[in-house]
Amino acid sequence: MSSSPLHAQVLILGSGPAGYTAAVYAARANLKPVLITGIAQGGQLMTTTDVDNWPADVEGVMGPDLMQRFQKHAERFNTQIVFDHINQVDFSKRPFTLKGDSGTYTCDALVIATGASAKYLGLPSEEAFMGRGVSGCATCDGFFYRGQEVAVVGGGNTAVEEALYLSNIATKVHLVHRRDKFRAEPIMVDKLMDKVKAGSMQLHLWHTLDEVLGDASGVTGVRLKDTRGGATTDLALKGCFIAIGHQPNTDIFKGQLEMKDGYIITRGGSQGMATMTSVPGVFAAGDVQDHVYRQAITSAGTGCMAALDAQRFLET
Repeated sequence: MSSSPLHAQVLILGSGPAGYTAAVYAARANLKPVLITGIAQGGQLMTTTDVDNWPADVEGVMGPDLMQRFQKHAERFNTQIVFDHINQVDFSKRPFTLKGDSGTYTCDALVIATGASAKYLGLPSEEAFMGRGVSGCATCDGFFYRGQEVAVVGGGNTAVEEALYLSNIATKVHLVHRRDKFRAEPIMVDKLMDKVKAGSMQLHLWHTLDEVLGDASGVTGVRLKDTRGGATTDLALKGCFIAIGHQPNTDIFKGQLEMKDGYIITRGGSQGMATMTSVPGVFAAGDVQDHVYRQAITSAGTGCMAALDAQRFLET
């Protein structure tokens, strides 16, 4: 730990689209922001392949490439980037105090942009085979299963995107969904159905993952359960990808900020200070306060708003 805290007018937690955008706007306002990256530098886009809906990237862009551009943009305006992970905060008085693995930090205003992480089902067998056939990120681990059969669990954008990605690697993808309707965008569902028609993907609707099967070598299959009758079916495969959504990375703020279902509550509205939390001077942007849209561009938008709100707060 450093002997004396590093102080910043504006401290930003998180290095996804919200964090880096907040840094760009704060830096351009001469607030000399310090950005602490967190463990997952770059956020969820680091595990995303093609980003086809980022404005002005007509041909699409790879997630990691986009995040590298975000970082360079923030650095261009002399944002100080610190590679650390915050594990303790004190919002009882200003300046706020935050403690990380490598140092202590104080700030006059704080932007929380710590993002969200993949959810898991909580099955004992799922945990037992984590990293040995069970994964929450197809783009991270998909190459391990080239030429093999895999399963994807979920029915939203994340699940369909993972399944589509894996269909170009695995011999067959089994998509397991507890209903018969997908929450994913229609265009993605159309692509999914094309894969089903081509035989590279098989749907298991009205089913849930009951158990992950395996041995000392890792995953050998999954047991599915029919949600309507309870019958079980075993599938032989080598990889199981859980894609049931995400949870906000807000545990360290419990008891200090007002939250609902783990998401930080912000003021909202059209009177300014829309990103202000229950503590004046603490602002939230991106997926930590958004359980509805959860898009890179909406995260970047709230990052911009948080920086402008912080600027206005410091001027009062």
